[in-house]
Amino acid sequence: MPLRADEITIKYGAMTALDGLSIEVRPGEITSLIGPNGSGKSTALHALAGLARCTHGTVSLDAKPIETWKRRDLAKRLSFLPQNPTSPENMTIEQLVRQGRYAHLGLFQGFSRRDLAAVGWALEQTGLIDLADRDLTNLSGGERQRAWIAAALAQEAEILLLDEPTSFLDIGHQVEVLQLLDRLSTERGIAVVLAIHDLNHAMAVADNVVLLSKGKLIFEGRSRELPNTSYLQTTFEVHGNFEATASGEHYFRVPLGGTPLQKPRSQKTFQ
Repeated sequence: MPLRADEITIKYGAMTALDGLSIEVRPGEITSLIGPNGSGKSTALHALAGLARCTHGTVSLDAKPIETWKRRDLAKRLSFLPQNPTSPENMTIEQLVRQGRYAHLGLFQGFSRRDLAAVGWALEQTGLIDLADRDLTNLSGGERQRAWIAAALAQEAEILLLDEPTSFLDIGHQVEVLQLLDRLSTERGIAVVLAIHDLNHAMAVADNVVLLSKGKLIFEGRSRELPNTSYLQTTFEVHGNFEATASGEHYFRVPLGGTPLQKPRSQKTFQ
C-alpha cells in the first residue's frame, strides 16, 4: 500500500496546525492518534485523507501524492469518517449505508449482489440490521454514529480513517466498535487510523500510538513502548501512572484527587 505522511506541515494563516509530522499507515494495524484538544489529531486525519493541503511535505498512497488521485479512485482505497458528520434529511439507515458503495458503481449502474452483500455485512457488523428502515432523524446519537460507521465499512476500503468514532456511544457500544475495528485489522488486513480521546481505549486497541501536542509529534511507536515513558504525564499535565493488568496489558490511571502538574484540569480516572 502504504499510506505515508512525510514531514507534513499544515498552516492556517499564522497558526501551525501540524509541524513536520511523519507517519506510515500499514496494512493490518491500528494506529491511535492521541493528544489534548487542539493537538492536531483531526488535522492529521484530514491530511491523510487528502482533504487538507500541506504547506510543506507530502502525503502519498502507493508512492503517488494523495492530491493527484481522482476522488472516486481514492474512495475505493480509503474511507474517512469525520467527527460529527451531518445526517441527510429523510434518509433511512440502509440508504445512508448504500452511499458507501457509490465509488464502486459505474455510470447508470445499479446495485449488484456484491453491493447488496457489502451493505448487509456492514449493517450486521454494526448491529443495525433490525433498524435498517429507521429514519436517521429518529435515531439516538449512538445509533446515528453506528450508521455512519456502517457506511464507511460498506465502502470496503483497505484504509479506514476515523475521527472520534466512539463519540456519543455508551460504554457497551464503544467496546463493540473497538472490537469491530480490531477484527477488521486482524481478519481483513485493513489499516485503521483513529483519533480518540480515551487513552486506555487507544492503548487497548492500537498496535501503534501517535501522541501529538500543539501540532508537534511527541511520541510515535508501538503501544507497548509508551508505558516506559513519561510522555502522557507531561503532555496532559497530570500526575498519573501506568498499571499492569493480569494479562500484561497496561492502562493509564489518574488517581481521583490527584494534583495536576501545572494548572487545574478536570480530574478523571482512565480505566
